[in-house]
Amino acid sequence: MIRDFGNLPDGTTVQEISLKKGSLEAKVLTYGALIRDLRFNGKSVVLGFDDLQSYLDHSPYFGAVPGRCANRIGNAKMTIDGAVYQLGANQDGKHQLHGGATGFANRVWSLEQHDKSSVLLKYISEDGEEGYPGQVEVLCRYTLTGTGAVRVKFTATTTKATPVNLTQHSYFNLDGSETILNHTLEVAADAYLPVDEDAIPTGEIRKVEWTPYDFRDGRKLRRKPGEEKVIYDHNLCLADAPYDEIAFMAALEDGEGETRMEVWSTEPGVQLYDGYMIEVPVPGLDGKVYGANAGICLEPQRWPDSINHDNFTSVLLQPDETYTHVTEFRFS
Repeated sequence: MIRDFGNLPDGTTVQEISLKKGSLEAKVLTYGALIRDLRFNGKSVVLGFDDLQSYLDHSPYFGAVPGRCANRIGNAKMTIDGAVYQLGANQDGKHQLHGGATGFANRVWSLEQHDKSSVLLKYISEDGEEGYPGQVEVLCRYTLTGTGAVRVKFTATTTKATPVNLTQHSYFNLDGSETILNHTLEVAADAYLPVDEDAIPTGEIRKVEWTPYDFRDGRKLRRKPGEEKVIYDHNLCLADAPYDEIAFMAALEDGEGETRMEVWSTEPGVQLYDGYMIEVPVPGLDGKVYGANAGICLEPQRWPDSINHDNFTSVLLQPDETYTHVTEFRFS
């Protein structure tokens, strides 16, 4: 089912596409290619809003697809083949976050195909948009499988060498509780990227062993009494990546162990963000109020600021290549 969800200030209509298969129901917007609501066995497992204006005014990328480069690019600057590119700086006027103020998450995508359980969206990013070289054509397909999974597939092509790094930015809360601190998280990562005071990677790749970023054996997000409080907004580096096919990346369970979500992906990194900065002054889905730690992001991606670090995974896409990223969120 398709319905008009609202209009942007310039009059552009945003559509909502409803999908359903088995135990899963999803509502997808053409604005930001975002997942507005996702329900497993009738219960919402993501953060979102019931109206477009709340997304325009208050959304910290709830359910969206950031791009052209998800995450951060230090000093909003990069060099490709000797040419220096100054990008739009939307983080403190200094760095670029999620592709800039007018990145993919803030654009209306075209609806290309849909059926009861799948939707295909397209966005064409023009040469020079947010300072990036090349015209990039991006496709995003969401599919609800018959096995309780949301499959996300991105592909992209470009007319000039340019960085492309896409992700799905849903905030998950599997039991509807006030915070996700009682959730249990497991991540198959043996290293992480330390960051500076602006959350820009320093260039070091550090082992997770004996650090708060070691989730290999699974543990509660809530710190134990006496343990130092840790803010999670870091890229975790997958042990055996990169992958030619999807492989296990992470698992999240609610506080009672009733709902489990596994993340399987082709990507070599996952941005772990515990939602510590969430502060939304309007009601969200089911009338809930979202505060700090109301949801957790597990964002499969290539490593942030890779364009400025030769020792990181490459994000550079050439005109004769096709970028492909596949992630599945599997619920049980």
